[in-house]
Amino acid sequence: MTARADPVTDAMVVVGGAGAVGAMLVDLARSGGDTVTVIDRIGPVDGSAALAGDVVTPSAQMRAVLAAADTVVLAVPEAVALAAVPVLDHIMHRGALLVETLSVKTRIHQAVCESPVQRPAVGINPMFAPPLGMAGRPVATVTHHAGPAVERFLGEVVGWGGRIVRLDAAEHDRVSAATQALTHAAVLAFGLALAESGTNADILAATAPPPHTVLSALLARIATGLPEVYHDIQAGNPGAADARKALAAGLARLSETVEHGDEQMFASLMDDAVRPLGDRRERYQETCAEIFGQLREDPTEGGPP
Repeated sequence: MTARADPVTDAMVVVGGAGAVGAMLVDLARSGGDTVTVIDRIGPVDGSAALAGDVVTPSAQMRAVLAAADTVVLAVPEAVALAAVPVLDHIMHRGALLVETLSVKTRIHQAVCESPVQRPAVGINPMFAPPLGMAGRPVATVTHHAGPAVERFLGEVVGWGGRIVRLDAAEHDRVSAATQALTHAAVLAFGLALAESGTNADILAATAPPPHTVLSALLARIATGLPEVYHDIQAGNPGAADARKALAAGLARLSETVEHGDEQMFASLMDDAVRPLGDRRERYQETCAEIFGQLREDPTEGGPP
């Protein structure tokens, strides 16, 4: 890990280290001098430092590595993480730190808190795609069991460039429902509506104003991800269903106002829509201007046929 105050390095195990989040954490930890072993079901990913296997049914070799670890990171799906907690309680030494990277925190928080082994434990959720890198980007954190090891690890996240945001488990899931589930739902719904319109893609690109181009770019970025990841965000978060209902209700109110209201009612709707921006409205306006200022090239590469 980076920003080490002393020359001692950690023995870290990253379970799921072949995945996007796991691989990012492996690289960051190794860059700071930690000894990192990867455990992953898909098999070796980096030579002798990787073990193939399932953390829920660990081999003798895996047990030995886990028992010697100072930090064990679970960069795995929720079902695996929940099943792994009681297994790791019998393997990890009492002072070892457990870190999880789930996008939903309430269930894992309950599982860790109900465990008879009260070890230091923390959850992190990088709120960005791992290929973007951690520097300057938000990392939501939930402390399951506090202790010096937790604070030391979070200090290392800061050393890696992460901007930590401390939340409790319920608040984390509410925030994630708004920032991830709602956002992705809005972008996917935009794509579905666009498909329903039947408009030629080249003509759209040739005539698109900046807001449409930005939404199309967001849709294209989602298309580069794995469907199971986006499904997990929508299906796994207990607040995602309410977020989608709120999105549908907002669209219904917009339609009702346009069809049966007047300009004053529409102005009131706009006021309500921008209220969540709070006192950051001007900064978001500046950000939008910066983004739009970059949209000068014609994305059609010659325009429609």
